[in-house]
Amino acid sequence: MAKRQMKLTFPSEMITEPVVYNLGRDFRIVTNICRADIAGECGWVVLELEGSDEDIEQGLAWVTAKGVEVETVDGEL
Repeated sequence: MAKRQMKLTFPSEMITEPVVYNLGRDFRIVTNICRADIAGECGWVVLELEGSDEDIEQGLAWVTAKGVEVETVDGEL
């Protein structure tokens, strides 16, 4: 199983959507929230993702298609 740390930044219309939950349920990815913040009209979360490379790639493609900005987190949190 692969592990990746990613930062997801949500536009205002996505803040109340269960994106992290759906990512785990629909793509067989174990999600661990490392850090998060919601302020005003935007929010972000740093997630540790664990799953197969294929599932993680498909999940990140889905998140990006929904309008969420995705960045790789390098180093320790």
